[in-house]
Amino acid sequence: MYKPELLAPAGNLEKLKMAINYGADAIYLGGEKFGLRKASKNFNIDEIKEGVDYAHNRGKKVYVTMNIVPHNEDLIGLEDYVTDLYNIDIDAVIVSDPGIYSIIKKTVPDLAIHLSTQASVTNYETIMFWYNLGIKRIVLARELSFKEIKEITGKIPKDLEIEAFVHGAMCISYSGRCLLSNYMVGRDANRGDCAQSCRWKYNLVEEKRPGEYFPVFEDEKGTFIFNSKDLCMIEYIPELINSGIKSFKIEGRVKSSYYVATVLRSYRMAIDEYLKNPDDYTFNKEWINEIKKASHRDFTTGFYFGKPTEQDQVYTSSSYIRKYDYVGLILDYDRKTNLATIEQRNRMFIGDEIEIFGPKKKYFVQTIENIFDEDGKEIEVARHAQQIVKIKMKQPVEAWDIIRKSRKD
Repeated sequence: MYKPELLAPAGNLEKLKMAINYGADAIYLGGEKFGLRKASKNFNIDEIKEGVDYAHNRGKKVYVTMNIVPHNEDLIGLEDYVTDLYNIDIDAVIVSDPGIYSIIKKTVPDLAIHLSTQASVTNYETIMFWYNLGIKRIVLARELSFKEIKEITGKIPKDLEIEAFVHGAMCISYSGRCLLSNYMVGRDANRGDCAQSCRWKYNLVEEKRPGEYFPVFEDEKGTFIFNSKDLCMIEYIPELINSGIKSFKIEGRVKSSYYVATVLRSYRMAIDEYLKNPDDYTFNKEWINEIKKASHRDFTTGFYFGKPTEQDQVYTSSSYIRKYDYVGLILDYDRKTNLATIEQRNRMFIGDEIEIFGPKKKYFVQTIENIFDEDGKEIEVARHAQQIVKIKMKQPVEAWDIIRKSRKD
């Protein structure tokens, strides 16, 4: 029984460190060029180096996205950039375009290259084409079932790894190759600037009845006809492992640190529990309940069990479900006084009921009885962004533990 890699997104250094502390085996991130997430803050070279050092010191890996569909001007500076990445010892780059692949191979031939889901690989012949060119990991298109994936993994060489998305937002277009955003607002999704036009509200207009807007679904508010539910495969860890997928990929480089920690923690616990004793493995509903405490849409299993149906769409809203707020990150804990030093992330009041959780351990609940500022003065509320405060804890905590509280609305 092999141990699958749990691969986490990172939009900045804090998210990278959060992901590693909450169970990721590897991180994928974007630099300031050549990646598909301009909405993420992304990393400059110095930050990538700091992230690589942090990861490697803990036995983890870092992959850098270079998966745009480039125009001529997008290739400018690529050789220098990839040389810099090679010199700071990244573990691989993720590409989708043959031109970018060719430039990288000529510039730094020893750098490992993974093929992005943006390349829309859906069959073993295409996989073998790329394998024979030197690629040793393929990120499958999202549009594949377990049956198709097993057929692929049964026919490919043992040194070729398969990576697949197991959690996060789904795209309406084949593995991200979409022109809708470009057409609607002039922002090119294939060059990293998607406006998520598929989440907008649409109505149908018939050619000979201009100005008459018909809801696609019988609802006077219209409908979100392109709006997929979010992928969530945590209930199917055995099926994922038995399909031969070597890397379980979490989507979400623009999501919050709290989202990264919450999702990673549940998948880490589920995978580890299965690997302890596959024959006696039982799914713990607590894992998915915890995931639902992060901002999310309703969930789907995507294409894993066959073509999605109308049940995999959200017809009423493109909004996220958000029942909890991330209110604090624990920086330190004094076991003598039971006081935790906390960096505030949302307002906390005396009397609030809060939940505290950390990697691989169950959360606990307590009420805030006192809040002290950095001068030791008692205050009623931690109201300032990233304010440093101290709160007495009912149980021991550690750095990187997270405080959340239920939303009242």
